[in-house]
Amino acid sequence: MKTLVCTTPGTLEYKTGEKPVLTQGHAIIKIKRLGICGTDLHAFEGTQPYFEYPRILGHELSGEIMELDDAPGFTIGDKVTFIPYFNCGTCIACHSGKPNCCVSLKVCGVHIDGGMSEYYSIPSTALVHSNGLSYDELALVEPLAIGAHGVARAAIKPGEFLFVIGAGPIGLGVMEFARIAGAKVIAMDINEGRINFCKDTLKVDHIVNGSMPDAFEHLKEITSGDMPTVVIDATGSQKAINNAFKYMAHGGRYVLVGLQKGEVNFSHPEFHKREATLMSSRNATRQDFEHVITSIKNRLIKPETYITHRVNFDEVKRDFKSWLDPKTGVIKAMVAME
Repeated sequence: MKTLVCTTPGTLEYKTGEKPVLTQGHAIIKIKRLGICGTDLHAFEGTQPYFEYPRILGHELSGEIMELDDAPGFTIGDKVTFIPYFNCGTCIACHSGKPNCCVSLKVCGVHIDGGMSEYYSIPSTALVHSNGLSYDELALVEPLAIGAHGVARAAIKPGEFLFVIGAGPIGLGVMEFARIAGAKVIAMDINEGRINFCKDTLKVDHIVNGSMPDAFEHLKEITSGDMPTVVIDATGSQKAINNAFKYMAHGGRYVLVGLQKGEVNFSHPEFHKREATLMSSRNATRQDFEHVITSIKNRLIKPETYITHRVNFDEVKRDFKSWLDPKTGVIKAMVAME
């Protein structure tokens, strides 16, 4: 079985390994599509938290069930995706209905080897039905679920302004589900191509170019001086995260979907006088996955428009580094594993 391993920061190597053997309570999936995530790119850069090398990357996956055990409702040959965060089921978070932030969480491609391989073994409880979606669409469910979970954490009220910083795939998912929730969405990025994508393809309500010196004033003008009641960071940039506290309205909520290794710093008086709320948003739940799948099936979202680059598995090592360069215009690179 062929795999692609990130052996050290900046280094990928194809290796041959043993095909997984079916064990109790697991299913073996033949991987068909794999989306390249910011987590994969950050791991390659050496900037991903919770990470050790060597590691097989990949958690935005879809495939076909080849073998299974204890998976009611699923059969061999089914087209599936799966929830790539394996939880313990016994800790305080799991008992509280928050398996996405389990104390002992194992995320595919981060804490344990991921799916950048021909076959992959997962717990049967992680399987998710395709409901008629294509392999491309199924591989995009997970990153969209991250956005959907961030929006759920923010508890959006219809008509309020939501400011999304970062127009990568996760930020785009936030914008899509904020729109579905009834928010007036404001998008900010410094990449002209992604700004244009938000404006022309997603039809986002308002655009702010973060590289312009008048970005703050533009945001103030859009919100009639009030500033956004919800700010969501999807950049994973320490500078962007720390800078965004000033964008919150009084009484506002700030949700950190993006993740970085450093410290979060802000002015306590400025935060305090707003009686602001700061939240993190980690991974997603089965409910988020189901919400995404229903939204795609009902054509409320067309995630295939995110795919700007397509490669075969044999070409990933050659092209991977280029996807870090904004000049390539990548929004989502999709790998065909067959």
